[in-house]
Amino acid sequence: MDSVGWGIVGYGWVARDYMAPGIRAAGHRLVAVSDPNPDCRAAAEREGARAHADLAGLLAEPEVEAVYVATPNHLHRGAVEALAAAGKAILCEKPMAATLADAEAIVRAVESQNIFYGTAFDQRHHPAHRAIRAQVAVGRLGTVTTVRIVYACWLGRDWSEAGQPNWRIDAAQAGGGALMDLAPHGLDLVNFLLGEPIADIAALTQIRAQDYAVDDGALLIGRTADGVLVSLHVAYNCPDALPRRRLEVGGTKGQLTAIDTMGQTAGGSLTFTDGASGRTEPLAFDADNSPFTEQVRAFGSALRRPEERVAYSASRDLHTMRLVARAYGQG
Repeated sequence: MDSVGWGIVGYGWVARDYMAPGIRAAGHRLVAVSDPNPDCRAAAEREGARAHADLAGLLAEPEVEAVYVATPNHLHRGAVEALAAAGKAILCEKPMAATLADAEAIVRAVESQNIFYGTAFDQRHHPAHRAIRAQVAVGRLGTVTTVRIVYACWLGRDWSEAGQPNWRIDAAQAGGGALMDLAPHGLDLVNFLLGEPIADIAALTQIRAQDYAVDDGALLIGRTADGVLVSLHVAYNCPDALPRRRLEVGGTKGQLTAIDTMGQTAGGSLTFTDGASGRTEPLAFDADNSPFTEQVRAFGSALRRPEERVAYSASRDLHTMRLVARAYGQG
């Protein structure tokens, strides 16, 4: 496949530490970056990218075919609308936006311009999660009954990137706290693993261990139309040294358990426990490539081969955003 020329809007730590290496590992090119922070621009230039203080400079780069949007959530809409008007393919970080109204506007913008758009649900691309999906599809678990996810970390007020304040704990910029940031991954992953979305959802949030106004933890329960029950625990109040990333998919014939696969890095473990004997066996998967690398490969392949774009859906991603809003008691 021909190398894709990428741009990045917002060169913070996720873009710098995970997306840019993923672009290189996938054999693509990071052409240009836009970020108002001079330190971020300098970091991009050290990686060989051209750096611009505003989006207009990036839009003027003819080699940029696809753009990864990694700004604070409240800036997603403006970036996506400008990129759509310029005809660029767009991979936008989750959540789609800080508000449901902005997410709806994003869908209108990309659909009206017939733009190839994806939300960056990188957990769909973790090789272990792809293996789980394949096992579910061939009936290894029998009738799937439940999905349980723990996805947690520690995010204190004093965390910062490039010396900037922590926007993830500012409701105006983020739209919420741990639920807004971490739950979309799990909600979307359920859809990916089972081939059907969550239909009903409820949640409890907490502000328990951190000294800021957004939620630092949440428990969500959901149910798909076919009756699979889902539980999702997300948190900003779990010390990173504790077990905090676990995915279980259970059924009438067994259970698949993935440890330390939720997240940006490669690796982790995956096991199958037989429902009749109780025996557990490890399952092999590609432990070398990160979900970001695989995400870039998939998006680039779909950019070159339009028949593969069926795997992407702005309206599906909007459903996930609506679930988040309902979990917060909105809409």
